[in-house]
Amino acid sequence: MTVKNQNIRLREQNSKGKKSPHDSESQKDLYQEITNKIIAQMEQGKFPWVQPWDSNHAACTVGLPINATTKRRYSGINVLILWGAVFDCGFTSQNWLTFKQAKAIGGSVREGKKGQVVCYADRFTPQKEREQARREGREAQAIPFLKRYRVFNIEQCENLPEDLTGNAQPLPEREIIPHAERLAKASGADIRHGGDRAFYDPLRDFVQLPPQPAFTEQINYYRTFFHELGHWTGHSNRLNRDQSGCFKTKSYAREELTAEMTAAFTCATLNITPTVRHADYLASWLAILKEDKRAIFRAASQATKAAEFLLAFDSQKEQEAAA
Repeated sequence: MTVKNQNIRLREQNSKGKKSPHDSESQKDLYQEITNKIIAQMEQGKFPWVQPWDSNHAACTVGLPINATTKRRYSGINVLILWGAVFDCGFTSQNWLTFKQAKAIGGSVREGKKGQVVCYADRFTPQKEREQARREGREAQAIPFLKRYRVFNIEQCENLPEDLTGNAQPLPEREIIPHAERLAKASGADIRHGGDRAFYDPLRDFVQLPPQPAFTEQINYYRTFFHELGHWTGHSNRLNRDQSGCFKTKSYAREELTAEMTAAFTCATLNITPTVRHADYLASWLAILKEDKRAIFRAASQATKAAEFLLAFDSQKEQEAAA
């Protein structure tokens, strides 16, 4: 069996350190475990990438989950995992940290509180493969793996520094959001308005949107806007995703799932709170997730890359203005 065909190995690490690879819990299929949870949520009509914006949890600040000490944003599948935890537990903060990080800054996790399992993806090259590759005069091939570890919401902790416990003020309600408009303009995308449909044309490389006043709630114009720009990022001259699928095909549904999460991640970063919940492709998304346990991981990863691709345009604009 070649290295390419070896099963992806899972490694696990909890707040107290690494577990033995022979530990029964470490043998669990992390891909399947998380996919099953998301399927269950979707079958209940819940979309993990929009749950924190439910009107019953309006106290939660809009944004991507971040590590409270490093200030790094969580990405990919971890966004869905932590947003789901915010919704299920009613947290009002999107700040997370590990057991050791809480201890290092003088705090602690409250007794009895359970952390949320998140994932770290990486690759490693076994010594045997390195030696064989050296003998055969080829490049050694790495094996992808997932490592799990636990994080805790800051509301599950105590004695943390005050600067970690404050929440950002939510964006005031308004129809035109200047920083969203600035980002769209900075992208250089060909954006056209008119008609009653929203779509991206990959052949002619343009985005078509209805006029903003046509939206019942104009805030949702931006969700649709960034959904279509999510498709735009997949063009062969940009992130080069497969956009060849026809309507109702699996490849089409995969691209729609990526674009939907791209819009959610981008809106969260920009503090935009849409109200719509799109269920148009729910059945096809469920079929894909049930068939392929890694599909949601790939879609979330692609959505993170697409959102970062879009948001980078605004950063470039700010740097040019400061120069």
